[in-house]
Amino acid sequence: MLDTKNEKIVANQIYRSGTSIGANIAEGQFAQSEADMINKFSIALKEAGETEYWLNNLFKRGLIEEKGYISMLNDNTELIKMLVTSIKTLKGKQS
Repeated sequence: MLDTKNEKIVANQIYRSGTSIGANIAEGQFAQSEADMINKFSIALKEAGETEYWLNNLFKRGLIEEKGYISMLNDNTELIKMLVTSIKTLKGKQS
């Protein structure tokens, strides 16, 4: 249970950045063009980077257990890899 204002702020930040990844991927799937899709996936990638930052922050502060941290970090890393691959593939199609 989070008991300080700062801990709640950090938890809210990770919630916002984490859910933004999925929202931008969903938008990208219905993009108007490949350039639009690249843009949406790039935003999702930025959000995944921010999510990693907040996960590390929560773990270093002792606010999440190691098992949960590793699981979420691994999931986030896989999303980053998929997004990077997708963006590279789309950019390659444009060349």
